[in-house]
Amino acid sequence: MITREEAGRRLESDFMPGHTLFARRIFLWSGIYGIAALLPQYLLEDRLARDFPPPLNHPEYFYGFVGVALAWQFAFIVISRDVVRFRPLMLPAAAEKFLFAASTLALYFSGRVAAFTAGAAMVDLFLGILFVVSYVRCSNPRA
Repeated sequence: MITREEAGRRLESDFMPGHTLFARRIFLWSGIYGIAALLPQYLLEDRLARDFPPPLNHPEYFYGFVGVALAWQFAFIVISRDVVRFRPLMLPAAAEKFLFAASTLALYFSGRVAAFTAGAAMVDLFLGILFVVSYVRCSNPRA
């Protein structure tokens, strides 16, 4: 039997039901992945202009997108800290993923973005599905 002090040292996730642990992990890792994927884009404007011409005509749209998307990644990490409390934010989080995926895939099928970008959209589509699964699983505290 563990003492109260030992229990205090254990990770909180050791004591969480499976449904909340699943959601916590999904949102935490999604936020970390998103930060790792988005943050470098602040330094890639010139390279993107070379690799995917033409150069940006409206860099404010590009940097605005990166900034808003980056802010959402931090929101995902906040959600991961207390998935029951922040459950209502899971639906807008899923919308963020689905809207990016849908618009990017529409652009891909019209020949306006590269296959690499469509692949990134598929990752977001998958994460959006996991966000919805997390939302549903957190609706029943006994699940």
